[in-house]
Amino acid sequence: MAEQDIAAMTHSDAATAVQPLVDQLNQWRREYYDQDAPTVDDHQYDMAYQKLLALEAKFPDLVLPDSPSQAVGGSVDTDFAKVPHPIPMLSMGDVFSLEELQEWAERLEGGVEEKVDYNVELKIDGLSLSLVYENGKLVQGSTRGDGNVGEDVTANVMTIKDIPHQLKQPLNIEVRGECYMPKKAFAKLNAAREAQGLTTFANPRNAAAGSLRQLDPKVTKARELATFIYTLIDPERFNVTTQHDAIAFMQDLGFVTNPSSITTGDLKQMDTYIADQTADRDGLAYGIDGIVVKVNSLALQQELGNTVKVPRWEIAYKFPPEQAETVVRDIDWTIGRTGVVTPTAVMDPVPLAGTTVARATLHNADLIAEKDIRIGDTVLLHKAGDIIPEVSAVVLSKRPEGAVPAVIPTACPSCGQPLVHIDGEVALRCINPMCPAQVQEQLTHFASRLAMNIDGLGPKIIAQLQAKGLVKDVADLYHLTADDLSTLDKFKEKSINNLLKAIDNSRQNSVERLLFGLGIRHVGAKAARLLAEHFGDIETLMGADEATIADVANIGPTIAASVVQYFQRDTAQALIEDFREAGVNLTYKGGAPVATDSFFSGKTVVITGSFAAFTRPELTAKLQALGAKVTGSVSKRTDLVVAGEKAGSKLTKAQTLNVPVMDEKELQTKL
Repeated sequence: MAEQDIAAMTHSDAATAVQPLVDQLNQWRREYYDQDAPTVDDHQYDMAYQKLLALEAKFPDLVLPDSPSQAVGGSVDTDFAKVPHPIPMLSMGDVFSLEELQEWAERLEGGVEEKVDYNVELKIDGLSLSLVYENGKLVQGSTRGDGNVGEDVTANVMTIKDIPHQLKQPLNIEVRGECYMPKKAFAKLNAAREAQGLTTFANPRNAAAGSLRQLDPKVTKARELATFIYTLIDPERFNVTTQHDAIAFMQDLGFVTNPSSITTGDLKQMDTYIADQTADRDGLAYGIDGIVVKVNSLALQQELGNTVKVPRWEIAYKFPPEQAETVVRDIDWTIGRTGVVTPTAVMDPVPLAGTTVARATLHNADLIAEKDIRIGDTVLLHKAGDIIPEVSAVVLSKRPEGAVPAVIPTACPSCGQPLVHIDGEVALRCINPMCPAQVQEQLTHFASRLAMNIDGLGPKIIAQLQAKGLVKDVADLYHLTADDLSTLDKFKEKSINNLLKAIDNSRQNSVERLLFGLGIRHVGAKAARLLAEHFGDIETLMGADEATIADVANIGPTIAASVVQYFQRDTAQALIEDFREAGVNLTYKGGAPVATDSFFSGKTVVITGSFAAFTRPELTAKLQALGAKVTGSVSKRTDLVVAGEKAGSKLTKAQTLNVPVMDEKELQTKL
């Protein structure tokens, strides 16, 4: 639907076109904001959105209540506590060319009497974040959410290294900015997820969003997030009159601000800045997807005001996607630890965004069919988030004669067993636990700390064991001998004895470690413990049907279906028999059942500070044994905060929300 077509459309034509376009855009918005898993790139979304705006401008009566033009950000239907924004966190309008940017500036300046200066800043590719301080102390962090209500992510914000917990002045203040994932951290995270057979993030923005919205702050901390702060709320209270001065003021308080902004009233100088930043963007340590132009005078910003969705005093110039043409020569299909089969396009090498690209992920078979990618096709490439090469589209005019649709495998390229779609998901999977292509990653996971905890058994040693044919599955570890290990590089008597002892010790682990180590889809360490506690041993679990397993508290149908499907395989049953013969414990040894009549039973509890009588893990285990649900962040749903010495922001948050607080002395009387 080109713009000239819109100009010629009748009201009836437009009415027919609007609803499908709104539905498509809203689906993409949910994938982007709520699921952190976009299926289209920003440029494709932006172009569709501009078409909708053009339709709505010509036919205002066709603006639907659920149109994305009437909404800001995503939803707030999550497990996080809700945070209202008294001053809404709005979106920005977009332009896509220097000509459109100049037209915007001319319209703005035509409506005011004074000379306009602009603060021109980099548009960081992350997610909006609000930070609130009381007496200089960080008390709350929240996402934008739908603009009026966000999510309370205070506990996660506390783990981000560059966010100050205490300002250099004891101020009551709110600031806003962008939380992002540096390119190196993004590449490291995706490499780790790929090695574990997990779905990789599409771009750094969604990786940052998924990381900040983790229910476990330890996960957020490990993701190496960072921030740039650029908005000061109520600046008049601090005698700040310009955006340029606001950035300097916030930097003096201890916030990280981006050093690349300029202040100018000259559109030619602005064009030069944009050209320079466009050329240099690949060299930055973080992703940017455009330039933000803001009226510098905060008083004039106030005078210009906002529309229902965007400020009138700022605009985002969005970079056009950098693309390159190349030819697809083959499609490789590889197997991850969880059995996901991932296709990769093998192409003629081509320079793109600062690197030479010869391979690009195709994600799944459905995407290949949707884009109709064939061997020999000329394709357009772009880099998602300036990092991950992806195929944008096929250049159909250059398709060679006789090109046929790509062949989607039906059997695993490693073990030959049938590939399946589980629960209607798009990914193809090999669910054979003995598949050779999965075994090395399975072995590494099996030996990891939260699984069987076999100290000294890392990927390099596992690779040697496989190469020498000493292990074909995880059960083979329990048949290794000193003679076997003596054939490994640099393995002498001490190393041999230490590894054999670690393997032997793991035989006595409680069965939840084995369950987690098996790598059953959806069964993490917590689910494995719940299943072990409930069923008592692995034989009983293997004999249970889906309904019985799904009835276990906090398990549900998804995990139940995955467990039943795993243990129905002959290879899985043979593996368990091998463990039994090798003397590996198959029963739950976790101790007494959880109490149901204690003071803590059924309560949601948060622990903060240090304690004289316990370590934090010890206290967590005690409270869980007494029936408490121990969580990492304080919200309105928290029943109790247990506060030790040097309790921090969680105590402050509890006091703000009137959540009951218990000190260590009172705690001892309740245990």
